[in-house]
Amino acid sequence: MKIKKTMPIPQGFTASDIKVESSICTGEKTIGFYSPADKKLHFAELVRSDSDIEDFYRKYGISR
Repeated sequence: MKIKKTMPIPQGFTASDIKVESSICTGEKTIGFYSPADKKLHFAELVRSDSDIEDFYRKYGISR
């Protein structure tokens, strides 16, 4: 198992800003830090399974 370095939470965001969105058309899911100011996900990543969501939280050192 590879040990990955924990990244800092991007400036201007908190752990409570993490959101999973689904595409209406394709059902494709993405996870990232949601900004209510511009209504967009920032630092978004594709979600293929629940383990991708866990990996995203782990990447930033956040427990779900």
